[in-house]
Amino acid sequence: MFGQIDGTGFDVLDPRFESCFVGHARVERLWTGGSWLEGPAWFAAGRYLVFSDIPNNRMMRYDDTSGHTSVFRSPSNNSNGNTVDNQGRLITCEHLTRRVTRTDFDGRITVLADRIAGKRLNSPNDVTVKSDGTIWFTDPSYGILHDYEGDYGEAEIGGCHVYRHDPATGTTDQVTSDFVKPNGLAFSPDETLLYIADTGATHLPGGPRHIRKLTVSNEGRLSDLGVFAECTAGLFDGFGVDRKGRIWTSAGDGVHAYDPDGTLIGKIHIPEGVSNVTFGGEKLNRLFITASTSLYAVYLTANGSRPG
Repeated sequence: MFGQIDGTGFDVLDPRFESCFVGHARVERLWTGGSWLEGPAWFAAGRYLVFSDIPNNRMMRYDDTSGHTSVFRSPSNNSNGNTVDNQGRLITCEHLTRRVTRTDFDGRITVLADRIAGKRLNSPNDVTVKSDGTIWFTDPSYGILHDYEGDYGEAEIGGCHVYRHDPATGTTDQVTSDFVKPNGLAFSPDETLLYIADTGATHLPGGPRHIRKLTVSNEGRLSDLGVFAECTAGLFDGFGVDRKGRIWTSAGDGVHAYDPDGTLIGKIHIPEGVSNVTFGGEKLNRLFITASTSLYAVYLTANGSRPG
């Protein structure tokens, strides 16, 4: 079909998916040349996207006004996940330095979290911000297992957990204790639910390859509601949530779309393994997709629940 990239397209698995995309919409490849792209974050004020190229130790910037992609930061401390806080500042997970940072408007970098109970974090991976300003991030050990995405190092905290950082108090608290490799995470539109991917199958035979659903109290405590979805192709990694509560998640064969009831309703096929997604564009109706070596995008009828 004219204008369509080989290996891309929509796969309708449930009638509910048909209303999620425009019939003539096509997946676009916006840039290629990375080694393992991750962490897309949309900056609405400047109409640009920041994303990580982890092994190449750099962050890239896609300018939506010109279609040009350039280096945003190099070196980047093998940055992985990125997001935007409620003031529009960049929040970044860094593998090499084993920390979560904030880039202020004047370019200064502030360390938000690098230790828990005096011990170094493993390698913060993905991050999201709640409307109350708290910053939630996952901390698997991928960045210290070898030198490809960081520096080989020893784990000091004895596990892989999810943390909640409160910028108002400067405190960082552990909020989970039973994940193998917590990875992507995102809140439901009303923030009563937190979804967390567990990619433990990468290093544990028969380990988890699913997304779990947890309730969130006003005080930030979590209660587990069990597995929301099992990955049917590869592993889930990063994902986003639209305004109707649907989950748009990375997978081995593209992007999988889940209804809030847990039904896999459709797929967006991508000819590379997908690592993460985020909603962007002027109306948050453009899904940006980071894959192994390339950045893709597609317009949807769905809108992201929050920018970044």
